Amino acid sequence: MHSAVFLIEFGAIILGLGLLGRLAGRLRFSPIPLYLLAGLAFGTGGLLPMGASEEFVAIGAEIGVILLLLMLGLEYTATDLVSNLKTQYPAGLVDFTLNAVPGAVAALLMGWGPVAAVVLAGVTWISSSGVIAKVMGDLGRLGNRETPVVLSVLVLEDLAMAVYLPIVTALLAGVGLAAGSLTLAIALGVAGAVLFVAVRYGRLISRFVSSDDPEKLLLVVLGLTLLVAGIAQQLQVSAAVGAFLVGIALSGEVAEGTHTLLSPLRDLFAAVFFVFFGLHTDPASIPPVLLPALALALVTAGTKIATGYWAAKRAGVGVKGRWRAGGTLVARGEFSIVIAGLAVTAGIEPALGPLATAYVLILVVIGPLTARYTEPLAAWCTGRRSAGASPLAAVPPPVRSPEAAARTAPDQDPAGRP
Repeated sequence: MHSAVFLIEFGAIILGLGLLGRLAGRLRFSPIPLYLLAGLAFGTGGLLPMGASEEFVAIGAEIGVILLLLMLGLEYTATDLVSNLKTQYPAGLVDFTLNAVPGAVAALLMGWGPVAAVVLAGVTWISSSGVIAKVMGDLGRLGNRETPVVLSVLVLEDLAMAVYLPIVTALLAGVGLAAGSLTLAIALGVAGAVLFVAVRYGRLISRFVSSDDPEKLLLVVLGLTLLVAGIAQQLQVSAAVGAFLVGIALSGEVAEGTHTLLSPLRDLFAAVFFVFFGLHTDPASIPPVLLPALALALVTAGTKIATGYWAAKRAGVGVKGRWRAGGTLVARGEFSIVIAGLAVTAGIEPALGPLATAYVLILVVIGPLTARYTEPLAAWCTGRRSAGASPLAAVPPPVRSPEAAARTAPDQDPAGRP
């Protein structure tokens, strides 16, 4: 009887997620808000509380996080990461300062203490790579001049997680300074060792894993990822970081084949993860934190736009491209939920989970809108200011020779977009 109830509950969840994903596809926005709402509906205090399959969903959610980070690691090579660290680290520092600090300050103002401040800083800091990649593809911006800048910021955030997550894990576990320092040293050592091996011996690893049989490739890569993730978690590094580093180590045809094979599994278990987070959030706890979540969302949307604008300006991108880069970075998603999920499991602050849920729901809806409309809105505001600044603004500029015009033309990408 118990197994029958489990199959009915879990089947209903999967079917519901499929229908919600189809609805989100037709509406052309990320399905993450719908998955979170589904979790709220099935969780404690929801419309249809779930019981029998909750333990299995918890395991599926952990696998979802691992696959999300593995697939993210497959997008980059170790050489790319090292190059980004050398050239784009100032953008990463600006990103951290402008976006992590508001979260930490908000937690302290609400009286949550230093540990919750570190957690909420991570929630507001990290953009959603999954949502942003989908938005850029939908808007046809993958070839734009600002796109490498956006990707560089995302890569730096992902690398920063290799340091941040072990720190958060140690803080949530309540370990002392010595133990926490040891955990961080182990994390940095493991990350550095994996990057070194990936740079020097990445081809050998990919050749070992490679197989012409999709079944064997799937089993080897998935087994290796879960094994490394488990060892990393045992060392208190973070299973997610372990999976991310495995993805970095794989390259070439192996990475492409693995991406194709694991994409459906990633989507399935990632959806389960978002549902699981919603299960542990009582819908009645969201209204009291809705206003703080909205205020924090508006502040950090502005700081993300400023981050992208500054990073794109530093890279020599034109004004329109700077605004597009800033608007694209606004969305928060999977990493914010992963970080908040650690805090919810540890039970450090009851209101942190509901606040993070409301915060992500707001920004995952606003993010695609800012990506699409920040640049035209900025151009409209600039045009209004220029039109009302002075009657001289209406005087046409003097005629210049083609050579002079060419010397002062703004930077443009090959498609003619500034």
